[in-house]
Amino acid sequence: MTPSRREMLGGLIVAFAITPAAAQTGGGEGSGGPPTVAPDLPGTLSKFPDLDAWIRIAPDGCVTVFTGKAELGTGIKTAIAQLAADELDVAMADVNLITADTGLTPNEGVTAGSQTLEQSGTAVANAAANVRLLLAEAAAARWGVAATDLFTRDGAVLDGHGRRLSYADLAGATSLAVRARADVPRKRVAARRLIGHPVPRVDLPAKLTGQAAYVHDMRLPGMVHARVLRGPMSGTRAKLDVAAIAQQPGVTRVVQLGNFAAIVGPREWPLERALQAAARGGSIATPPAQLPGALPGALLTMRRESQTIAEERGDPAARPVRRLSARYDRPYLMHGAIGPSCAVALFRDGQMTVWTHSQGVEPLRHSLAELLSMPVERIRCVHREGAGCYGHNGADDVAGDAALVARAVPGVPVRLQWSRAQEHGWEPLGPAMLAQLDAALDAAGRIVDWQHQVWSNTHSTRPTAAGDLLAGQEMVPPFPATPPKPIPQPNGGGDRNAIPLYRFPNQRVVSHFLPDMPIRVSALRGLGAHLNIFALESFMDELAAAAGEDPVAFRLAHLDDPRAAAVISRTAERFGWSRYRVAPNRGRGFAFARYKNHGAYLAVALDVERVPVEDRLIVHRAVAAVDSGEAVNPDGIRNQVEGGIVQSLSWTAFEAASHDGARRTAYDWSTYPILRFGNAPRTVAVEIIDRPGTPFLGTGECAQGPTAAALANALAMATGSRQRSLPLLPTGADRG
Repeated sequence: MTPSRREMLGGLIVAFAITPAAAQTGGGEGSGGPPTVAPDLPGTLSKFPDLDAWIRIAPDGCVTVFTGKAELGTGIKTAIAQLAADELDVAMADVNLITADTGLTPNEGVTAGSQTLEQSGTAVANAAANVRLLLAEAAAARWGVAATDLFTRDGAVLDGHGRRLSYADLAGATSLAVRARADVPRKRVAARRLIGHPVPRVDLPAKLTGQAAYVHDMRLPGMVHARVLRGPMSGTRAKLDVAAIAQQPGVTRVVQLGNFAAIVGPREWPLERALQAAARGGSIATPPAQLPGALPGALLTMRRESQTIAEERGDPAARPVRRLSARYDRPYLMHGAIGPSCAVALFRDGQMTVWTHSQGVEPLRHSLAELLSMPVERIRCVHREGAGCYGHNGADDVAGDAALVARAVPGVPVRLQWSRAQEHGWEPLGPAMLAQLDAALDAAGRIVDWQHQVWSNTHSTRPTAAGDLLAGQEMVPPFPATPPKPIPQPNGGGDRNAIPLYRFPNQRVVSHFLPDMPIRVSALRGLGAHLNIFALESFMDELAAAAGEDPVAFRLAHLDDPRAAAVISRTAERFGWSRYRVAPNRGRGFAFARYKNHGAYLAVALDVERVPVEDRLIVHRAVAAVDSGEAVNPDGIRNQVEGGIVQSLSWTAFEAASHDGARRTAYDWSTYPILRFGNAPRTVAVEIIDRPGTPFLGTGECAQGPTAAALANALAMATGSRQRSLPLLPTGADRG
């Protein structure tokens, strides 16, 4: 049947007066060429403008899509495949997605900051639109017609009069080694079949059926297992009696380099028993830095580098009539991955291949090159998912461990996994933080002055050199670590989301960066946004109470961003904020933020009960609205918000990594409490405000801060007492 003109519009090809693109010598870093910067192109396409760095079409018509970003459980494999399939007019089943492989994919740095769709999704979508146009132009040249008379459907170009050329027919004669064109439009919103619709996650079947979805499950022919010998926590190292360790059953080899040591054997469990036996030999304390007193006050006494990151004096005539001050803090937090860090490495023919759940395969590759004294081009890092991440955990360190062992047994695949105690004892922690807030209200109950100060270590020590890996620090002499530094605005690190989105006539925000790190810290999901939004949104509730106003109305009165107002209003309406009935020991809490002030907008309301007799927390309801710009996969967005709410409840109510002033002391689940099923929200409702045609906004970390403040605000109402130090329920009695 000949399609109608209306049907043809779905994949209609739009031509432009564009000069032919010059072939590039660049492409993805995996292809060996350096990037060719093209600032006129969107997303990471600007760094790697060659189409074949992103998309290749096989002679059978199957499409391979490349992204330098890693699947971390956020559903990016599904979302990016949706984008490519929709823009190319092919079935999802015909798209093979390759992620984060230094031998194949563009160098997109670290998968972090909820930037995957913004950077890589945008690149893939626009590259796919370019490829679709190229294929149509190839068909038009073959038929002697204008490309504007053609359309695409189901992996083929059609003319509407019975002629059809599949992508397989065209691929052999159509080079994709050309630069993307900047003004090739994406499909019209109305013509999209997949984007904006829930599509089943492509990564879940293997995870749900045990089909080796994780790096932990990898089994290569002839593979051996390894365990690293390390002291129980930061500031210690294992006592090594190499002769005695080598005699342990199941140990076939001890690899020792400086203070690094590992045991190797054909089976895993005997090595675990040998590791436990070695641990009984004790550890050696290395001279640690000392925290100057107890947290959180200790942060105020540490060496600092202060910077004013926002200042406005818009109304010097403002007349404050009431001033409020409050201090908020959080402890060190663990990533708490359900599966301890693991890597598989193979050194063969002078080439090192490491399968890793690192969030930054390219930076890791360079760190390993220095650690192993090998040319970087002889090292390949391939991402395989890990059972938990949420920032810089032990994935990079264990990759370094595995690579050192693999070099000692060339030709033999080595699988090295940390123990639970090592994961808790050695993974970088999310930094402890403190925020001081001061504000003034005028006679009308409006905020006329706002002061925010935050004290924090760096929030990223992700490896860029050998000294950033534990194994690099154990060499003799040790490799130097990269000096800690703050992450600049607008993303920020410890000061992420310290600048309010609200409009105040006078404000000043100061970031106090603490360069000394007596406890190993790095990126944890959301970075400083968790504490800063907890402080900011808790303080907004306290100010609303002082002004005698409803917390939701008070927030709306200080906003001029209509998208912010929309998520707040939708959350309040769906929660039934104005109809909420107060009950004993029960309270409602509300909070809002735009992640990094340029990511997703999210508001959340909680209905919480604090049962005093049982000393138990019950979260009856969690209701949220989120605006992530154009929603590629609504289910994926909903999953991320739901997961973020649950994780933030755990951080905010229960979690704290204990320490003795310099070294951590919590390195198992009995000493590091987390939220249990009994404390999980009984119902969670997430409304997605889809904005087709607008830029993608990162979603993965947008719920962490608002949920923390909403819980504090709800508990303040339920108990009549405001708590400003995390965790809010430190006794551990509320674990369900």
